[in-house]
Amino acid sequence: MISADMEGATGVTWTGDVVPGTEQWQRFRRLFTGDVNACVAGLVAGGADDVLVNEAHSSQRNLLLEDLHTAARLLTGRHKPLSMMQGIDSGVDGVVFLGYHTGAGSAGVLAHTYLENSITGVWLDGVPASEGRLNAALAAEYGVPVLLVTGDDLTCDDAADYAPGATLVAVKECVSRYAAVCLPPAVAFSHITEAATAAMASAGRSGGVVSAHRIEVEFDATHLADAAAVVPTVDLIGTRRVGFDAPSMTEAMKAFKIVTHVAAGAIEGIYG
Repeated sequence: MISADMEGATGVTWTGDVVPGTEQWQRFRRLFTGDVNACVAGLVAGGADDVLVNEAHSSQRNLLLEDLHTAARLLTGRHKPLSMMQGIDSGVDGVVFLGYHTGAGSAGVLAHTYLENSITGVWLDGVPASEGRLNAALAAEYGVPVLLVTGDDLTCDDAADYAPGATLVAVKECVSRYAAVCLPPAVAFSHITEAATAAMASAGRSGGVVSAHRIEVEFDATHLADAAAVVPTVDLIGTRRVGFDAPSMTEAMKAFKIVTHVAAGAIEGIYG
């Protein structure tokens, strides 16, 4: 399975590259699809007989189906129960985090966690958590190893901590949140294919472990925390911070999705 996000895709460095409907987005959809196809080619070369690609960015309708590698199937569209990780419970033997990025409050190209600029930090069991760390914990619950992570160099540094067995490919070097030194697409694609082929050696499910988890979320404004705290089981633990406990990572991620949706609905214009 490939969980495909866009901020960490080849060449992407700023808002217009990833916002649906813009001229730049149309351009980078092709590069994003190129990253995915390079990964699929590598996974197949490494022995995969089926590759499910789950779109994980924004509208989750960004990849070009007409250009998709013929060995892959595409899960596209929003409102999926497990969002970025939909399909992880379907018997897959490994997952790739492609085009990922660092978390809210961290350095990195287009760094954020779910909401683009209203969440300033997320913690999983007391540890600062990017989307990658959250999703890796969910994969572990199903016994699915993280095989490969692609994104900028800081995303790879982050992944080395939460998925130490994963192969890492930096397709760009972070200069700032909106600037990076990027590899040419052909070079990036080659690196991704080579890494995906090698990473298949680590494929294979093990026994998953279900355990309780705690997630805390900090916002940039008090009213967003107040809004999120209306959700049952979610507590206001600071003026801009909420927290909740869940009996499993699956339930924790479903609750986190609700918290971010409620907070997003409370954002008011340019004041947030």
